[in-house]
Amino acid sequence: MRRLTVALACVTVLSCGALADPQTVAAQTAATAGGGRGTNILVVGIDSRAGLSRAEKNRLHVGGKGCNCTDVMMLVHLSEDRRRASVVSIPRDSYVEYAGTAGPARSGKINGAFALGGGPLTVATVEKATSLHVDHYLETGFAGFERTIDNLGGGTVCTDRPLKDENSGLDIGAGRHHTDGNTTLRYARARHVNLRPGDLGRVRRQQRVVNDLLTRLTFEGALASPVRTARTVHTLLRTVRTDSRTGPGDLIRIGWALGRLRADRTEFATVPIRLFDHRVPGVGSTLVWDEARSAALWEALGADRPITGDTRIQPVAETPAPTSPAAVAVRVDDASVAAALRRGGFVVTDTSPSAPPVRPAGPPVIRYAPGQEEHAATLAAALPGSRLEAVPGHDALFDVAVGTDTVQVKTVTYDRNIADGAPVTGDRLRCAEAPAPARVPAARS
Repeated sequence: MRRLTVALACVTVLSCGALADPQTVAAQTAATAGGGRGTNILVVGIDSRAGLSRAEKNRLHVGGKGCNCTDVMMLVHLSEDRRRASVVSIPRDSYVEYAGTAGPARSGKINGAFALGGGPLTVATVEKATSLHVDHYLETGFAGFERTIDNLGGGTVCTDRPLKDENSGLDIGAGRHHTDGNTTLRYARARHVNLRPGDLGRVRRQQRVVNDLLTRLTFEGALASPVRTARTVHTLLRTVRTDSRTGPGDLIRIGWALGRLRADRTEFATVPIRLFDHRVPGVGSTLVWDEARSAALWEALGADRPITGDTRIQPVAETPAPTSPAAVAVRVDDASVAAALRRGGFVVTDTSPSAPPVRPAGPPVIRYAPGQEEHAATLAAALPGSRLEAVPGHDALFDVAVGTDTVQVKTVTYDRNIADGAPVTGDRLRCAEAPAPARVPAARS
């Protein structure tokens, strides 16, 4: 099951809470307070195409063979006082040591634990890798996903530029989109888009969709009455399975707590990565966690503390950059500035021999083609005080024209974890515009 099924699992928990009487749920929640350092729920989506016809595979653009492995994994931590929720995505290619396998210890991608031992081994492996206890387990499958999203009124997608992925069939323009189930699925599966390619970019986009779907359902009143909630639950529970330790009472208590949280009391993050293409014979390309930062993340959750604002998890660079300097090719008409930028990791061509004999007044000017704003921001961070000019028809390289002002060149720090998975609260992660009112469709049986 592809990534957006996490939204279904999360919303299912929230919806179940609305089925119970508020006083009953509040009493149950109070009764469990003080019993531990919060509650951890592991939500996984399985990559399986079992039961889909050829026509369904073609319509959903999901040809190929499923791996019977977890394609999405989120660890949801609900604080002990029920006033905060932290959702941490664990990338499927994370290289970890499996739990409980017979014989010598065996390592591989974390998504492979499901193929080896199903949900129980997946839970045990996550517990071993994070040192956290998993209290509840939710699992979603592939079948019925498109229909469920449609029944919920669709999804929400935000992008500042067009996104296209031939593998998933995604092709959408810039802006805010209210998407049907088919398009939402393609967006959730996209791994080869022109913006934020790879697994971490997809995880962050998935977190945005989950966040906005929950916001919109609440805004539209999908959980506002027992009848509407029952319809929503009827739809969602057809795609969600739980472990033997997770019963309706657990879902009610968790759902009631989640339903009372403001967006700024929810947190989303991805496990910090140190190596993004760690090659392992027989396993392939894997992701290796940043040992110190990931340990700080799990320690914070174990201690029931917020993960946003924790500099051990996400250090604050002196001069952060949104993209890697190594991806920015620039022509510079001053030899000393060119040399300094080259030392900072930029790809530099020194054009000082053709520089004008009289420098223009003012700071350096950075000229570039429209659509290169992120790289332009990286270059501007290295040249504080410079002016940015987007020039239609400009080639792919950047041009720096040095003026009469003294130029300071700073060394910038690019951290892919910041761009693709830094801890952030839900109010900052969701689409900027408020969801428009819409009719809440009745669930189809």
